[in-house]
Amino acid sequence: MEIHNFELNALSGEPVNFSKYNGKILVIVNVASKCGFTPQYKDLEELHKKYRDQGVEVLGFPCNQFGKQEPGSHQEIQEFCELNYGVSFQMFEKIDVNGANASPLYDYLKNSAPGLLGSKSIKWNFTKFLVDRSGTVIKRFGSNDSVAKIEKEIKKIL
Repeated sequence: MEIHNFELNALSGEPVNFSKYNGKILVIVNVASKCGFTPQYKDLEELHKKYRDQGVEVLGFPCNQFGKQEPGSHQEIQEFCELNYGVSFQMFEKIDVNGANASPLYDYLKNSAPGLLGSKSIKWNFTKFLVDRSGTVIKRFGSNDSVAKIEKEIKKIL
C-alpha cells in the first residue's frame, strides 16, 4: 500500500481519493478543537496558504482519542475550524489514530515514520507527518514541534 492508494471521507462526507495528491507534498496532522495545541491550526493554515501554489497540501484528521478533546460532530468541527482559524485546507471525518480501530492511513504513517525510540503509537493531538511528492513519508513531528520546524523541512524538498 502506498499513500496515494488511500481514500477517506472529507468532513462533508464526500470520499477523497489520495491519488489526487500524487506529486504533492503533504503535511498530515491529527487535530482536535479543545486541545492546548489547537492554536497550531493558525500556523497550519498560514503554511497551507503560503505553499499551496508550490504543491503543498495540509490534511487535517480530527481525533477524539486524546483527552476527548474533539467531541464535536463533523459539522461542529467544520464550523469551529472556519470561524476560529479560517481553515481552508482539507479536513476529514473524525478517525482513530491508535488501537484496533485506527485508520489504515495512520497505521501506514506510523509504520513508515516511527516516533521516539521506535514507538509506533501517536502520543497526542497535532502529531504531524511530512510526505514528499513521491508519497514517501519523510518525517514525524510531535505535538510540541512548531509548524516553522516543518516549514524548514518543506523548503528542503520543494
